Amino acid sequence: MIYFCVAAALVLAVVLFDVLAPGRAARFWIGLERRRARLVLKRLTIAGLNMPYLEGGRGEALVLVHGFGGDKDNFTRLAGFLTCKYRVIIPDLPGFGDAGRDPTASYGVADQVERLLEFLAALGLDRVHLGGNSMGGFIAAECAARHPQRVASLWLLDAAGTAAAHDTPMLQHYEASGEMPLLLRSTADVGALFKAIAAKPLFLTYSVKTVLARRAVSDYPLHARIMAQLFHQSSPLESRFKTIAAPALIVWGTEDKVLNPRGASALHALLPNSRVVLMSGVGHVPMLEAPRNTAEEYLRFRAAAADPEPAGGGSRPRLPGARGRRQGR
Repeated sequence: MIYFCVAAALVLAVVLFDVLAPGRAARFWIGLERRRARLVLKRLTIAGLNMPYLEGGRGEALVLVHGFGGDKDNFTRLAGFLTCKYRVIIPDLPGFGDAGRDPTASYGVADQVERLLEFLAALGLDRVHLGGNSMGGFIAAECAARHPQRVASLWLLDAAGTAAAHDTPMLQHYEASGEMPLLLRSTADVGALFKAIAAKPLFLTYSVKTVLARRAVSDYPLHARIMAQLFHQSSPLESRFKTIAAPALIVWGTEDKVLNPRGASALHALLPNSRVVLMSGVGHVPMLEAPRNTAEEYLRFRAAAADPEPAGGGSRPRLPGARGRRQGR
């Protein structure tokens, strides 16, 4: 009985800490996840703006770019399955997360590509494997198209950047009204945000949700301007590039409400050396909803690229085509 009482007291203390001190509690939980993933927080200054980033592991560099309204910790759980194989680097893009904000700066895709390249140069990285979710996927693909010598391969997770991907009721409503769940006017809107991006509830503590909501509300004026810039000034990739040569793994959640899963086929047509995986029961953020399965797909992709010869010799197989596989959680 005494052990039950002690356990209940500890649970109550944790709950109270999480609710009464959300700032400190969120830092604790986020720090714990980073340690479990073997990630360390570091910082750089790029174009006068602070760019904190997470880094862990050894091997070839894998750089992951978060989506609109997201931050470096969107990839923390996923990174825990990858740092045993690769040097994983996850920056906060200027304008997001804990990075610097300049209300007078431009945050279009091309601008963020240039900042990303400066970031890589500061780390002494000439060529990297590059991944991104949503807006981050658009930035990654744009970088590979414009600077193919810098990108060894692409990992695109529910990536923006094609006309097909942008054909959703959510973005149509945004075009008509200027309102969407990714833009928070009030902390009460955070529930709608998480319902929009994930097919099932994400495991996040009250403190983490509260801190993220407060930051999003504070960022509303800047993020509303960035969203308008992304939506109205960034033309689709297929309208500007015939092909993108980099080998690519294209992953999409079949339940994505933000970007249309038909975007996977549009990207596959643009990336002839690509493989598509559709993840059933997953929404807009596979790395948060199904981190283990998402990481396993990437490890298979990289293993196939590293050892393309079939057992017993023979001709090299092509990467699987657009149909890919339907992968559950």
